[in-house]
Amino acid sequence: MRLALPNQVPEILPMTPKTLLQEALRLPIEDRLVLVEQIWDSIAADSAKVPVPDWHKAELDRRMADPNPERLTWDDLQKRLDEPE
Repeated sequence: MRLALPNQVPEILPMTPKTLLQEALRLPIEDRLVLVEQIWDSIAADSAKVPVPDWHKAELDRRMADPNPERLTWDDLQKRLDEPE
């Protein structure tokens, strides 16, 4: 947020993704985290409008068609990731 001096008019920037990002980057990290969370929540609220690429759909179809999919619990996955290669 810019503060105006008594005889100075604050600069008004056009609201574009670039200027929004520039202004967001001026916020303290805690405020930026809150902003990101609010943006993600707004996307989730409109998830039907989020485009899904065809390759995502194809991958989901491929996985759903697998008759013997490997299913891991969260704990098993974490253990596997922690194992040395």
